[in-house]
Amino acid sequence: MIIKDPEVSILASISQALQAEYQSENREWEGSPFAWIRTRPSRQVGAIGEKLVSGWLAARGFNVVRAGDSDADRVIEGKRVEIKFSTLWENGRYKFQQLRDQRYDLVICLGISPFSAHCWVIPKEDIIQLWKVEHKIMSQHGGQDGADTAWIDVLVESPSEWLNRYGGSLSDAILRLSEITGFKVRKLQDELEE
Repeated sequence: MIIKDPEVSILASISQALQAEYQSENREWEGSPFAWIRTRPSRQVGAIGEKLVSGWLAARGFNVVRAGDSDADRVIEGKRVEIKFSTLWENGRYKFQQLRDQRYDLVICLGISPFSAHCWVIPKEDIIQLWKVEHKIMSQHGGQDGADTAWIDVLVESPSEWLNRYGGSLSDAILRLSEITGFKVRKLQDELEE
């Protein structure tokens, strides 16, 4: 197609330059089994995260069912669970958003990088303590004065030290969930050898 309007030609040239810039930003996701998630509308990404966590934990033997109300996403081994999901941001961070003081027992935060994943399992009472008292979890709106929602901001290469006890790797998180729920998950190596 030939562009006849010189103003449109200028705009098209700028668009092509921008396209190259934006495509280079996504190169780290090329070939990733998770790349497709980043193409989905933001309103779908949270639901995808819930399904990833549910499927993963069910595959490991945990009893996972829908919560039946909007205060929690799932019930896992009798515990009401809020699931938060993030893909890796361009700045090397995960942002687990919209944490609220609702009726759940724990939060599972799953972060997906192009070829890796990270997970933390945090009891609600710790979320509230870290947010409202210690201010290690920041309010999402209005800084320290914001009271309705919070977010956990994780620098993947160097997570905050307070976060270490809640997981990090998927294996660490699944052991943490096993401790909290009392469900004795088998080591993955044992399952693979059968």
